[in-house]
Amino acid sequence: MNRTVIFIAAGLAAVALVVVLVLQRPGPAVESDVSTSVPPEATVTTPEPQPSTSAAAPSTPRTPRRPTTDAPAAPEPAAPVAEAPAEPAADVATLRIDSDVPGAQVFLDRQFVGAAPVTAENIKPGSHQLNVSAEGFEGIAQTIDVSPGPRDITVRFREVRLNAKIAVIHKHRIGSCKGELVATPQGIRYDTTDKDDAFTATLADLEAFQVEYLDKTLKVKVRRGKQFNFSDPEGNADRLFVFHRDVDKARTRISKGDTPAGQ
Repeated sequence: MNRTVIFIAAGLAAVALVVVLVLQRPGPAVESDVSTSVPPEATVTTPEPQPSTSAAAPSTPRTPRRPTTDAPAAPEPAAPVAEAPAEPAADVATLRIDSDVPGAQVFLDRQFVGAAPVTAENIKPGSHQLNVSAEGFEGIAQTIDVSPGPRDITVRFREVRLNAKIAVIHKHRIGSCKGELVATPQGIRYDTTDKDDAFTATLADLEAFQVEYLDKTLKVKVRRGKQFNFSDPEGNADRLFVFHRDVDKARTRISKGDTPAGQ
């Protein structure tokens, strides 16, 4: 058995000698996985080289960095330039309506326009109905003829207007005469072919002015003159009543200081 061991040992020694001789022969180096490999935990990352400050700028432009200081305040917007008012159309009218009573309510063709003073624009030419009302005064209604272009209208509540007419018969003691009673803010007159009965007087000169509805008679007495008993040719007491009401109302307003129209 010792011989066997000796032979094995000798064989191993021979093999080892051959290996040594082979390794000592010149030839391509054989890298050893053990000697050249670096453990993962010992791997060192080499930083990439930074570009030199003297190097040329890259072809792609860089986005400029925002300044660290606060940006200046934006300039205030310029004030808008006022546009010139548009010229009114040549085929319509512009009505500027005022009143001697501020705040009077203005209606044109039954449509509310506003409180005076007020402007009504784009009014078609032709006939229109104007109604104006104010607290404490009677409403004023009038028909106005409108032409293209601007127009100023002033409604005067404090001005006394009166234009009343009525056909009458004056009863004499013997007989009668026919004529017409006409009343304006300046006075009242009786127009007739009988020159002895015709007269003209101011409203303040009427000493008596009353209507007898049941008798269908209007009694008029002029200062320093005679008394007249007028009746309606058709016996209509209503017409006498309306004439008396309108004239008496104007007399009252003038006596309180309102201005007669036309003065």
